[in-house]
Amino acid sequence: MKRAIVVGSSGYAGRELCGLLAGHAGIELWASMSARSTPPSHGPTAEDQIALDPERFGEADVVFLCTPHGKAAALARMALDAGSAVVDLSADLRLRDPKHYAEVYGLPHPAPELLEQAVYGLTERARTQLAGAQAVANPGCYPTSILLPVHPLLDANLLAPQVPIVADAKSGVSGAGKAPTEVTHFGNVHENFRAYQIGIHRHEPEMAQEAGVDRLVFVPHLLPCLRGILTTLYLTPHPGQAPEERADEFRACLREAYAGEPFVQVLDKGTPELKDVLHTNRCHIAVHPAGPLVVVTSALDNLVKGAAGQALQNANLLLGLEETLGLPGALHRPAQAEVLV
Repeated sequence: MKRAIVVGSSGYAGRELCGLLAGHAGIELWASMSARSTPPSHGPTAEDQIALDPERFGEADVVFLCTPHGKAAALARMALDAGSAVVDLSADLRLRDPKHYAEVYGLPHPAPELLEQAVYGLTERARTQLAGAQAVANPGCYPTSILLPVHPLLDANLLAPQVPIVADAKSGVSGAGKAPTEVTHFGNVHENFRAYQIGIHRHEPEMAQEAGVDRLVFVPHLLPCLRGILTTLYLTPHPGQAPEERADEFRACLREAYAGEPFVQVLDKGTPELKDVLHTNRCHIAVHPAGPLVVVTSALDNLVKGAAGQALQNANLLLGLEETLGLPGALHRPAQAEVLV
């Protein structure tokens, strides 16, 4: 049985991860730690959570860091030095250029030497690198919802060059984290709907880096619900085909890319809905013609496939376990799932 430590287990993603590990057949939740030197005195995790204790990192095969950016990288270094693998759910290991990190997050990178060794853990694109990896940068929730449909289309050269890729994404309030703000206060979210951080959202550089393009236009919105992300991509194909033919080509490309995938499903008809992916590790994708454009929509749970679920999917692979272990909503499972202990 492998051992895991979760740091920051009182936050939304940390709590979700602890819940997934509680039912895992190959990984034991060895310690649930606060991100601070003192554990919370109240709340749903207070009874089981201990204070942050990096000296115990060496007891675990993997340490999950569910901490704010700026704090995770130093903890990652301690865990790696102790001989544990790291899956970082913060943004600290995602941007490969430490200067870029400083520009986006407003502080020097705490451990720039880790950036070269960290694998960007968009699981469906990184399986080879994840096997035996020691450090994983878990993607952000918005980037996961956008990169999963966009990557295959860019690889197949189906998008018109030098034309903006418009990503209109809507997230539940848990994506903003547990700390309350005026924006996420119930009275300002209930029966309300708004765009925010247009052109300046911190996930945009991450998406541009991983997609390899500088023409992404990202517009995030805050939904009056707790969890889930619905993304709509407005894409311009090469000219010369009827809209229906273009959409069929996009759909065929995505189906081929994700054929047999346990957690990514390209729908034959209809559009993705949050109710079908909440509390699962699934991402649903659909393609439709719309005038001169092809519209691609995706839906996922920002706390599962967009955070804790993808982190566990990555940990399964780096620890040599069957990829779907402990994860809800798998579409395809191997006939015999092997648990390596």
